[in-house]
Amino acid sequence: MSQAEFRAALLDPERPAPADLTDPQGRPAGRRFDVYRNNVTVSLTEALRQAFPVIRKLVGEEFFTAMAREHVRAHPPASPVMMFYGEAMPAFLETFPPVAHLGYLPDVARLELALREAYHAADAEPVAPEALQKLSPDALVGSRLRLAPALRLIRSRWPVHAIWSANARGTAPPTATVAEDVLIARPDYDPEPHRLPDGAAPFVVGLLAGATVAEALESGGTFDLTATLGLLLSTRAITAIIPGDQT
Repeated sequence: MSQAEFRAALLDPERPAPADLTDPQGRPAGRRFDVYRNNVTVSLTEALRQAFPVIRKLVGEEFFTAMAREHVRAHPPASPVMMFYGEAMPAFLETFPPVAHLGYLPDVARLELALREAYHAADAEPVAPEALQKLSPDALVGSRLRLAPALRLIRSRWPVHAIWSANARGTAPPTATVAEDVLIARPDYDPEPHRLPDGAAPFVVGLLAGATVAEALESGGTFDLTATLGLLLSTRAITAIIPGDQT
């Protein structure tokens, strides 16, 4: 019996127990294997329930449980470290026919995954707000801004922040289907999602790639730079200011 055969039987209740799998007395595993298989599926399903509370609320508990079991069969854990199990959920939702009419679900799942990643990211000391405020405009645009390891950016053609907030925070649901980009930062212990100013996402992408402020500004269109820098500062997401004459 190969590991692949054992795993396939473990995650699919329709499969019989592997024929050469026996109990300590040498008898076919049978019922013992069924109990073990059920416990594994229940544990992985519960991990997904904890990882995607907003997805769970959007589709309902009963549907989510059934969907999670399908996900477990299609995407078993690739690592014994379970903190990030569910990383395949966005792609799974994109191809799962029963939710094809809910086009925003994959991006909501990406947001929930990013929150979990941000929670487990390394700590970093932020710069003092006055450090940025003291820079002249020329010095600012020539500098690189190092961003915190916890920072994540989610880009969506859906009002993903409004959908998440309505279901996680009880705010008003979105009234229009508009694109929203979300900045996830962890100023203290818990990460928080913030809607980025319209048009600011390419600028943040540039900063994350190591571009100078000037280079990052050239990568996108018109947006509110003051509001964007203010958001990065208020969320303690800027960890270093590297002058343009330094590498």
